[in-house]
Amino acid sequence: MPKKTVVVESKLNEKFVIESEIRGHKVIIDQPANAAGTDTGATPLELLFASLAGCIGTIGRIVAMQKRIDLKGMNIKVEGALDTDGLLGKPIDGRVGFEAITISVDIDADMTAEEKEAFLHEVDCRCPVSENLLNATPVNIQLA
Repeated sequence: MPKKTVVVESKLNEKFVIESEIRGHKVIIDQPANAAGTDTGATPLELLFASLAGCIGTIGRIVAMQKRIDLKGMNIKVEGALDTDGLLGKPIDGRVGFEAITISVDIDADMTAEEKEAFLHEVDCRCPVSENLLNATPVNIQLA
């Protein structure tokens, strides 16, 4: 079975600005000005949601192409709430991460509601970002 290795290298610069070079593309991560950042990029949490939406959209296009569905587009909204005290090092009762993540998808295609539900279920089952969030994936952090 073929495997694909994904590698992203990033560098923390002044304040909270983090630059990532991804296949020749530059991605800037930052914090809003009201959180001591310079607001030159999205936050890591916003990019996590953008990655999830991007994966749902990408897999949606793949599934549509494979099934010859005339998918005109998809509007994807990802939202979730978390207790920011945890990431600031303050004690919290729950977890540091999101309590739940909700993805709302509006599918622009000539399909019944039932067909759209089945399509969306298949898309979610094939989305690696969603699968990594749903299931515990070992994360190993080490000094370089």
